[in-house]
Amino acid sequence: MIRALRRPHRRPRRGAATLGLGLAAVLVAATACGGEDDAAAGGEGGQVNLTVSVFGNFGYEQLYREYEASHPGVKITERGTGSDLSNYTPALTKNLATGSGAGDVVALEEGIMIQFKEKAQNFVDLGQYGGNEDKANFLPWKFEGGQSADGQKLIGLGTDVGSMGMCYRRDLFQKAGLPTERDAVAKLWPDWDAYTTVGKQFVGKNTGAKWFDAASNTYNTILVQEAGKSPGYTYFDKENNLAVESNPAVKQAYDRMIGMIGDGLSAGYKSFSDQWNAGFKQGTFATIACPAWMLGYIQGQAGEANKGKWDVTKAPGDGGNWGGSWLGVPSQSKHPKEAAELVRFLTSPKSQVAAFKSVNALPSSPVALDDPATKAFKNPYFNDAPVGEIFGTGAKELQPVYFGPRNQAVRDAVESTLLAVQQGKLKPEEAWSRAVRDAEQAAR
Repeated sequence: MIRALRRPHRRPRRGAATLGLGLAAVLVAATACGGEDDAAAGGEGGQVNLTVSVFGNFGYEQLYREYEASHPGVKITERGTGSDLSNYTPALTKNLATGSGAGDVVALEEGIMIQFKEKAQNFVDLGQYGGNEDKANFLPWKFEGGQSADGQKLIGLGTDVGSMGMCYRRDLFQKAGLPTERDAVAKLWPDWDAYTTVGKQFVGKNTGAKWFDAASNTYNTILVQEAGKSPGYTYFDKENNLAVESNPAVKQAYDRMIGMIGDGLSAGYKSFSDQWNAGFKQGTFATIACPAWMLGYIQGQAGEANKGKWDVTKAPGDGGNWGGSWLGVPSQSKHPKEAAELVRFLTSPKSQVAAFKSVNALPSSPVALDDPATKAFKNPYFNDAPVGEIFGTGAKELQPVYFGPRNQAVRDAVESTLLAVQQGKLKPEEAWSRAVRDAEQAAR
């Protein structure tokens, strides 16, 4: 879901709350939930217990109930809702390596998908259970993204894509004397230079809030946009060579963010921290770069009291994709057939429309994107913003940005230096060399 925090990374990206570092231990210890100890329950005529492991919030609660109603012998349990990728990924990696505890269905975010594509033996071939028949349901690159590195195996079917927007607080804009209607707001920032200029004006109004939430989120949005234009990758080139220094898109985005921090625009938060979560409710920042899936996260954190205060419009610059995921079935599952059938149901066009209406997970299915329910959907929490139109426009033209197998580790290392700068723990003039050094270590 994710193509961030998506999912963000997905990415990290989505959910009601960050569960903390204890999640890794929980996922590893919860082997029984992965279908290993309930094998007897899946015997002929017995109940089949399926565990779905996710991060963030995929919006599947109602879909689970519908599936259980039409499949009386199946009981679905979801775990990991609210977790971020920094906790989810190590746990899943360990579960797959040890052959237990991974769950029957697992979410695979865009930033970590490649490392699992190269270990296709850890996953069931969904093609053996009809998955290849669903190819027309997905954007071509999304379906291809679910195939193993050699293209011989289908290890995942797509959920969402992370088309970009910009979310903003109407009340804070009004307090700063800025326009509040989304069309007028979009005109304030045709590009990131303009976004920075307006941000300086905003912080000069002493509203008590900063311009944006966290350096990492805005930086990643700019980076993905620039990488999408050229060369089509971020931290690793398509031969999996570390490209932090050689890829101009990385340095360009990094320098821009250092400048924004120096201008006092960042609230200084770490994404998915308790302080960041509280900032949504307390109104401590006025804007946040938001892929479609982020809307569900914002609503969950800001709460009912802030309904209508948040709105969403076009992001600065052109396009960009942050987050988006696939669902796969680990080969360790004791119920691969039933799990594969659940994956096909959850990733069907109808289910993608339902997830979009639930948590704004933008469909990766052209059928779902063209569905009148998607196109016409307005989000009541975000001042009835026409999110189907805002995020759906151009979604079919989105092109994926390549991520290497160690992308998440390198991304975390680079973004940590930006966090240190915005918190006054690292001098701006020393930040880039530290980012390169830490990236090289993380890539090993």
